[in-house]
Amino acid sequence: MRYRDAGVDLEAADASVRGIKDLVRSTFGPHVVTDLGAFAGLATIPGGDPDTLLVTSMDGVGTKLKIAASLGRYDTVGQDLVNHCVGDIGVHGADPLLFLDYVGMGKLDPAVVTEVVKGLATACRENGCALIGGETAEMPGVYTPPDLDLVGCIVGTLQRKDYVDGSTLAPGDVFLGFPSTGLHTNGYSLARRVLLDEGGPGLDAIVPGTDTPVGDALLAVHRSYRPVFLALKGIMKGAAHITGGGMRGNLNRVLPRDVSAVVDVSTWTVPPIFRFIAETGNVPADDCYDTFNMGVGLVVGVAPDRVQDALAACDEGMVIGEAIAGDGTVTLRGLP
Repeated sequence: MRYRDAGVDLEAADASVRGIKDLVRSTFGPHVVTDLGAFAGLATIPGGDPDTLLVTSMDGVGTKLKIAASLGRYDTVGQDLVNHCVGDIGVHGADPLLFLDYVGMGKLDPAVVTEVVKGLATACRENGCALIGGETAEMPGVYTPPDLDLVGCIVGTLQRKDYVDGSTLAPGDVFLGFPSTGLHTNGYSLARRVLLDEGGPGLDAIVPGTDTPVGDALLAVHRSYRPVFLALKGIMKGAAHITGGGMRGNLNRVLPRDVSAVVDVSTWTVPPIFRFIAETGNVPADDCYDTFNMGVGLVVGVAPDRVQDALAACDEGMVIGEAIAGDGTVTLRGLP
């Protein structure tokens, strides 16, 4: 089983982005600080302090919502969304300020909306972010009950001197990995195809090596990496949120053109849910590591003489790789 077999074509997604780049760039004014490809977009406020940046990102929960609908549990998907967006701006050093949400349903169910917003509010409070507005849309024919869509936009702030983009990463720098709490919000089309479709074990099956049902493992809340970003402020030279595209499709986004990364995947233990998906669906290792975070949801690059400082500031980190002279690519060593 491969990701494309589950209906997701990453190559088509990349081609779509390439096709719209010029259109997007045509809208940029002098206040835009970043080009496309970063985890978040940065801009100054016209007429404001040029050293104060607004940092924005937008994402959705994806087909994890299908799991929530199957189990009738909607109180955590809002947390997933906020924490995901916090990660996307946090890798640049930004702190969250505002959040807006979009909930789309074929038929509005006030109880479901309340549960979704409960999760959004919980995560916004935990991350010091105001849930300042949003949109609830009822669109019969576009969404089929009980399915729904959940999307969010985050706005953060950053002082220019604290901006992190990976441009100072150099050969010899060390990459630290920080654990995920599960699939977070990526790879669910493949996970569902393997575990739930075509005679899969189902949501009530117990993940081998644990006492956790598949449904609970798949709904595990995307963690917030804000405590890591705060602990590593001034130490972090570059950071990648490991989301869609896995390690190779995200760490490369922060590498300078003449620097490559080598990551040894044997340096951490892959959580049981990922092993279960791989074994049940006979999913090739390359597909696993290019689809899922495989247990590492954040990678941070630091100078070799700051590794111990970083580990002391955030002791859950682990050395997983290094930067070498190269061409901006990521090599995974130790693949099974």
